[in-house]
Amino acid sequence: MKFFSILILSLCLSAAGYATAPDQLKYIFATEFPVIGKGFTDTQGRYDRLPARLEGKTRPPVWHLSKNCSGLALRFRTNSPVIVARWEVTGDVTMNHFAPSGIKGLDLYCLKNGKWQFVNSARPAGKVTQTVIIDHMEGSDREYMLYLPLYDGLVSLEIGVDPSATVGPPQVDSPRREKPVVFYGTSITQGGCASRAGMSYPNQLSRMLDRQTINLGFSGNGQLDLEVAEAMAEIDASCFVIDCLPNVNVAQMNEKFVRFVEIIREKHPEVPILLVETILFPHMYFDQTVFSLLHEKNATLQKIYSGLKKRGDRQLYYMPAGKLIGADNEATVDGVHLTDLGFLRMSENLYPVIRKLIK
Repeated sequence: MKFFSILILSLCLSAAGYATAPDQLKYIFATEFPVIGKGFTDTQGRYDRLPARLEGKTRPPVWHLSKNCSGLALRFRTNSPVIVARWEVTGDVTMNHFAPSGIKGLDLYCLKNGKWQFVNSARPAGKVTQTVIIDHMEGSDREYMLYLPLYDGLVSLEIGVDPSATVGPPQVDSPRREKPVVFYGTSITQGGCASRAGMSYPNQLSRMLDRQTINLGFSGNGQLDLEVAEAMAEIDASCFVIDCLPNVNVAQMNEKFVRFVEIIREKHPEVPILLVETILFPHMYFDQTVFSLLHEKNATLQKIYSGLKKRGDRQLYYMPAGKLIGADNEATVDGVHLTDLGFLRMSENLYPVIRKLIK
């Protein structure tokens, strides 16, 4: 039985075309390389998204979700012909509508001709995974970016390379780290349900803009928590994007939305703030309650926006739902959360707006 298992594994590795045995490589702990997409330095763990002082101050679900790595990426440079990842996630999360490669997998990109090009994804096997991401490369010195899991945290991460290869920190500042774009929102902002980490819309926009993005999307919990606004206001951002309508009701909007914006504006009087309407869920054309609710939220946001503009906020901008995810109703996995198609459309529609604002 043991021999049979080894034979099957060997055949699988051969079919995949991988010539390098992962155990023969040298491994470097990810702590040797910089992390991008992180808004705060004073976190409990290296891959957390909120400062440690918010534990006990923010709601428990928000704090728990801040341990997910969405938006974070590892940057390094190597001439290795093979790249392997060995990592352990904190929760080993599973969902019935979300691919494991997006929830807890890794996603490798390479900088070629000034653009970030997808290399391959590292598919998770469970709580602990060791897998070859790419093999048989020519061995030239290249810049890489490894996106971390969207809906799980990390206990540890190591990068495996050829024993004779050089590996070290990046030499190119891309995506540029200065003045990031900060996104606040919901499960959609966090990345649900992208097939892999690089396809969440903040991660796509980071590559498109060549600008670091900070992902403060909290699944089901983008509810205008004012302590999160206070933390966001500490970031030296080029633009703030507030995309939280799917998680709030009209009463919450009327109670907290203006104050949420004011907290950011007090420290950033001239930085653009973009308010985004809720996307139009495809099933709203059948569920009349959902139809009415979405339109009521968007109408409420329009009133809030108009009121703030009348008060003199010259750097407040508005993104209507319109065709944000297309008009063919094919952009979601469950009527709400986006597929890669939906995320691509959202990125392509937001890109020209944000690009103009950050200039």
